[in-house]
Parts: sequence; structure tokens; C-alpha cells
Amino acid sequence: MPLTLTLIRGLPGSGKSTLAATLDAVHLEADMYFVDKQGSYHYRAEDIGLAHQWCQQQTEQQLALGNNVVVANTFVKQWEMQAYRDLALKYKAVLEVKCCNGRFPNIHDVSDSVIKKMRDNWED
Repeated sequence: MPLTLTLIRGLPGSGKSTLAATLDAVHLEADMYFVDKQGSYHYRAEDIGLAHQWCQQQTEQQLALGNNVVVANTFVKQWEMQAYRDLALKYKAVLEVKCCNGRFPNIHDVSDSVIKKMRDNWED
């Protein structure tokens, strides 16, 4: 069975995390960077770059170990997936991209104005 890297993209509250949890793969998200040892979420906007760097590093570690990986991030812009496309090539993993379009309450209290801005900037 080939190594697989699945990217799940969508706006906050679209069902990305729920879908990722159903897949037989190591589940990673940049948001996981903000979860403390007690399981509490503490988002810091100034650390978003570090969160995405952490997520990419974790993805590479898991692929190097031969584990299938699913990454659930917003991936609003196409370029935001490029590092993962590069990792799929490096590890000869099959790359799957799935898009979630659900409209559920988002678990991180992202404001409607931020979601609207993301929707307006969405690249297919």
C-alpha cells in the first residue's frame, strides 16, 4: 500500500477536523501547536508562522517513519499547500487534496468577519 499524504482544506467550521479524524492516518493541524499539555487551546496570532512550521516538521517526521498523514488546515491560498506537495514528492507519497464545505460552528471561535475574509480570498 503506498504512502499517502492527505490535505484537507476548508474554512473554519467546514468539518476538516471531523473528516481528518475518520481517516486511517496520523492527524496533524497547525492548531495543535496551540494546545497545552492539559489539552487547552491558547491561540496566539503572533505564533501562527511557528505553528505552520511545526505542522510541516511533524508531517515530514511522520512521512519519514512511513506513516500516512492527514493535515487539516484552512489552506485558503494554493501556495499554502506547496511545502506539503514538496514533502509528498520527497517521500514518494500519494498526495490527496480534499475540500470541506460544511457550515458548522467553528471550535476556535473564529469571528464571522475573519471567515468572510478567508472566503473572499479562497483559491480553488
